Amino acid sequence: MGALIYPIILIGSMGAGKSTIGRRLAARLSVSCVDLDAVIVEHAGCSIPEIFEEQGEAAFRALESEYLKTLCQDGNNKVLATGGGAVLSEANRHVMQQSGFVIWLDARPEILARRIAGDGNRPLLKGVEPLQRARELDAQRRPLYKACADLRIDTAKCRVPQTIRTILDAINHS
Repeated sequence: MGALIYPIILIGSMGAGKSTIGRRLAARLSVSCVDLDAVIVEHAGCSIPEIFEEQGEAAFRALESEYLKTLCQDGNNKVLATGGGAVLSEANRHVMQQSGFVIWLDARPEILARRIAGDGNRPLLKGVEPLQRARELDAQRRPLYKACADLRIDTAKCRVPQTIRTILDAINHS
């Protein structure tokens, strides 16, 4: 395997496969997989829905930016699975682009809606129809994912093993 670029940063909408791909890719590379949302929950001492409800989305985004920067710049080899909204901040996009190899895991809103329907741990789905929300978020975030990513993979067209192979090939040729 060629020289790797670390961290490998996974971006994309909720339901795109960041956590699943992240764990499998990290195991394949023998590095740790860090889920940014899990780090935030651990440090905040409460769930993401509780942060949104008690402190608001702005407070969550501030924590997200703080821990993203720390994780991207700590010098440790890792696969980092971000939250879907991590790209909303220009500073976050800059940190990711300057710190590692950014992979956008993409899927059509219809696919994402099926994957995320009924997931009570996603505050942006509270009280809304999943397909409508997936379409809204896609319209808002797609240009940001595109601008930030070194590589885009459609996870609706690739199974997990094929996605991992595509990522490994891209890393080896970067």
